[in-house]
Amino acid sequence: MSEPAPKKLPKAQRREQLLDVAMAVVRKEGTDALTLAHLAERAGVSKPIPYEHFQSRAGLLMALYERIDAAQLTEFEEALQRTRRKLEDVAKVMSGSYMHCYLTIGPEQHAISAALKGDGQMETFYQTILDRYVDLYRDALAPYCELPKETLRLRCVGIIGAAEAISRDMLRGAISESTAATTLGSLIVSWLSARK
Repeated sequence: MSEPAPKKLPKAQRREQLLDVAMAVVRKEGTDALTLAHLAERAGVSKPIPYEHFQSRAGLLMALYERIDAAQLTEFEEALQRTRRKLEDVAKVMSGSYMHCYLTIGPEQHAISAALKGDGQMETFYQTILDRYVDLYRDALAPYCELPKETLRLRCVGIIGAAEAISRDMLRGAISESTAATTLGSLIVSWLSARK
């Protein structure tokens, strides 16, 4: 007996369904198992459908990361709008939002980040995302420090790197979310309070 044909979904809805299934594959089987053919099998669709949406494995990984990134960006911006305008408060919101997003999404984000370093196209995409975060942090923190713009930007590069490392410790259970957020927040405050 043959399998029933998959329900025809509008294109945007099908894309979201495929991304949901792709995230489940990453969660259960890792990024190495995430191919477009495997995604088609898991989603119960014909092989051409994932190719129509993502063109390649790199396209799929980038779409997954963009989805995660959009959720993080929304949470960050909403939290920032609700906070008082003091360096300590902004740093607390930034670090808390960062760690909460990583904890909510889980280790899949780090796995997808690592997989994005597989070829030139994906590395360029990933660097664009990181640059966007650095600029976002720089713009959010600029009103609260007297550092020159380029010095502040370079410190934001360091803050993002530290945030990545601290979130890895948090995800492996070495530290709690509150410790991770407090540590990152104190790093932001100390780096931006320094005059040079």
